[in-house]
Amino acid sequence: MTSHTEGECPGADARSNSGTADAKSSSQSATKQPLPREVWVLVAANFVVALGYGVVAPVLPQYARHFGVSISAATFVITAFAVMRLVGAPPAGMLVQRLGERRVYISGLIIVALSTAACAFAETYWQLLLFRSLGGIGSAMFTVSSLGLMIRISPPDARGRVAGLFSSGFMVGSVGGPILGALTAGFGLSAPFLIYGAALLVAATVVFVSLRHSTVVGQQDEDPEEPVPFRTVFRHRAYRAALFSNFATGWASFGLRIALVPLFIVEVLGQSPGAAGLALTAFAVGNISVVIPSGHLSDRLGRRKLMIFGLTLAAASTALVGFTTSLPVFLVAAYIAGAATGIFVSPQQAAVADVVGNKSRGGTAVATFQMMADFGSIGGSLLVGLIAQYTSFGWAFLISGVILAVAAVGWIFAPETRPRASTEHTQARPLGPEAGGEVP
Repeated sequence: MTSHTEGECPGADARSNSGTADAKSSSQSATKQPLPREVWVLVAANFVVALGYGVVAPVLPQYARHFGVSISAATFVITAFAVMRLVGAPPAGMLVQRLGERRVYISGLIIVALSTAACAFAETYWQLLLFRSLGGIGSAMFTVSSLGLMIRISPPDARGRVAGLFSSGFMVGSVGGPILGALTAGFGLSAPFLIYGAALLVAATVVFVSLRHSTVVGQQDEDPEEPVPFRTVFRHRAYRAALFSNFATGWASFGLRIALVPLFIVEVLGQSPGAAGLALTAFAVGNISVVIPSGHLSDRLGRRKLMIFGLTLAAASTALVGFTTSLPVFLVAAYIAGAATGIFVSPQQAAVADVVGNKSRGGTAVATFQMMADFGSIGGSLLVGLIAQYTSFGWAFLISGVILAVAAVGWIFAPETRPRASTEHTQARPLGPEAGGEVP
């Protein structure tokens, strides 16, 4: 792989002018080139995973309650899944380092599929808790390797586009999942688990076949590649900035909005619980509306500018949301906060991809990045409730905004990571263990 740096190509001749023109032409047309088919396969799998999670989520507490347990025990089933995701991330990262993304990806999907389907046949609360905990481990494997696969198959000059598609697939699935779940619940509380499990098995099969015979990911290679050392990645200021901004994303997008927004709508604004769902939908719609354009833009303008702008806008809108006094104003603020999050989500993932690169296995670095969002989600859901209880809802939203603002400051001091235009692009490297001891 070659890159254009000062002082390079000392023997340049008459090709220098045309080479410059070619580089500009390549830079301008790169984002117009069709993405590899494997990208769309993984985006579809992302959609199925999010859709299925949304199908199961509305009925899970009720399903747990039918075993005769308390409300807190029923909600702990959800907490256990999140905790096991967090605990399972480091081992998943090590598996990726040893086996490769593809194998871990497929294995994670299968574990989630089987454990989810098993929930439908649980005879006791403890069996349900065990199956959901196993699902959390599989989810960690899927999530870590999914981002690793995205890094592998993304052309360096289209990482923002691919990250935007990945995020949009997840968000669209998250919005449609609860709607589909409400429909399937009419067939019984166990039906959503069976439907989700079957859908994941189909998705795992499709992904396995598509990646196994892929020409984009490369042919078999007997020489295993050395994993990129975590210390090397962690020294990069952009990666450290991405760690904290992902923590802030987990805190605000999952912890704050899932734990506190429904209570704020009902207890402060005096609205019905249905209005809380409307507020969460407004955030999701705002996110979906900009996440793909933001990815395109980050491939042209770079990651850093969009990170700073998006995080700053998210900080301001999140802080102001807690001081709204009417539902219409809240919905507008929620949409803006969602759009602001969509602005920086794609560049953030693309920046991590830039730092890790597609020439080495970066399982530990990717797992650590994902863990920061889980830390933010779990910590945020616990702490914002305490802040609201002992101070006010407004302070909980304000402090969340401050965390996002601090993340924006971190990116001010981080370097730009977007690869410089080049007429020669790195070919995607093999994914599977058969391609050098790698993973699914």
